Amino acid sequence: WTGSYSSTSLSGISCLLCLLAAILVFSLKLYAKIVYRLALYQVLSSLGFAMVETLGIIFLNYRQSSVVYGDLCIAFGWLNLYSRWVKLFFTLWVTFHLFCFGALQKNLKKMEPVYIATSTLLPVLIACVPLITHSYGLVSVGACYIHIDNDTQYIAVIEGFALWDGPAMVLLSIAAVAMVVMVMKMSHRVCWRWRYETLTTGDQYWKALKQLLPLAAFP
Repeated sequence: WTGSYSSTSLSGISCLLCLLAAILVFSLKLYAKIVYRLALYQVLSSLGFAMVETLGIIFLNYRQSSVVYGDLCIAFGWLNLYSRWVKLFFTLWVTFHLFCFGALQKNLKKMEPVYIATSTLLPVLIACVPLITHSYGLVSVGACYIHIDNDTQYIAVIEGFALWDGPAMVLLSIAAVAMVVMVMKMSHRVCWRWRYETLTTGDQYWKALKQLLPLAAFP
């Protein structure tokens, strides 16, 4: 029970931080640039995930009233997996966009509708898989996700790893490497500005680097 309350408290703090970050973006009107809009989308997806985790407190009495909470727990399990993938997709797209802009010098601002569509629609398909296999259920006190019991233990573990843990570890590792490469290439261009045709070009790289570095923290 203590662990559940602690997890819920951390999720509540995450909600407040994400909300403050979103308010800051709107107040400073940073959303005018696509890179900041992508960061805003990621903040909002993080807010959604934190809200789902926080609302899990309603399942603290699940074992005493499983009939009442059964269907609701399945719905929250779906929201849990869906919100995780939405956040992951936006993280990957922020990384991809920053890498293309910083390392490859390509501005893909026309890709924004694709970023939004894939980040919100593809997770729907992924989150529906445990619905088909009837895998959603209570996994711990106050937490609904892919349920593991004695009869389907190995299947549930494999399904949980295939639908989240495995892909998340691989994709986030790739994203981390891409961000390191992007920052290194941008820093190299700034440090060797004298090799460019004009000083103005080097100064533009320096300004771009100062704008991109804070965003590199989002992934």
